[in-house]
Amino acid sequence: MKVLGLDTATSGCSAALWEGTVGLAGAPSGAPRVTVRRSAPMARGQAEVLVPLAQEVLAEAGAAFDDLDRIAVTVGPGAFTGLRIALAAARGIAVARDLPVVGITSFDAIAHGVPEAERAGRPLLVAVDSRRAEPFLQLYDAALAPVGKPAMPDPAAIPGWLDALCPSGPLLLAGDAAAALVPLLAGRSGLAVAAGDGLPDAAVVAALGAARPTGLPAEPFYLRPPDVTLPKAATVPKAADAEAGPGDGPGDGPKGGSGNWS
Repeated sequence: MKVLGLDTATSGCSAALWEGTVGLAGAPSGAPRVTVRRSAPMARGQAEVLVPLAQEVLAEAGAAFDDLDRIAVTVGPGAFTGLRIALAAARGIAVARDLPVVGITSFDAIAHGVPEAERAGRPLLVAVDSRRAEPFLQLYDAALAPVGKPAMPDPAAIPGWLDALCPSGPLLLAGDAAAALVPLLAGRSGLAVAAGDGLPDAAVVAALGAARPTGLPAEPFYLRPPDVTLPKAATVPKAADAEAGPGDGPGDGPKGGSGNWS
């Protein structure tokens, strides 16, 4: 099986190819691996870079889009424009070749990208930059199972939010907003920040997509309604469509208009 992973959800652009075999239960077996990976840090311009990057990955692996069995893509949360670039590319490739697309949250991509040795049995708090004062947050236990629902609390409320889910003990922070949490959690002992840039990695996205025959839909995953100026003819989306949790299914925003989304 070959799975192409794509990510442009935050401030990076990456593509990777996962190759392996699938067992009777549908789970990867044997010695699966990411054979080729390409990435570049960039907050803008991913639309011009992503597809050529994916083509480079496939060419180096001696494969083509027609050889793919599945596509995995980050669905957010993240930057509105950025995450939609990879989603659009994934949908286009999938439709042209009748491939399934597996959505992976930015939280999961970042969490599973932290090496097990570095996690060292500690809970993990993933913080994604929302481009506002309030970061996108998701807590995981030591086995990387989500604890509670994703949240976007006011910075002053973050210590109380965290205490309700994980009142004490060592805690590892990850994500591109992790460093900003350190002064907010200064009163907590056993706090550490994971190494690396904290961005989702398409290699991790591809591996998760291979391990999850069904995932989230290939639609943007929002934690807050968009800030947008709608055309007069447009209809304001219902709250359930503008903001969704993992159990509700991601919503999609309105078409057209201008403003800041994430």
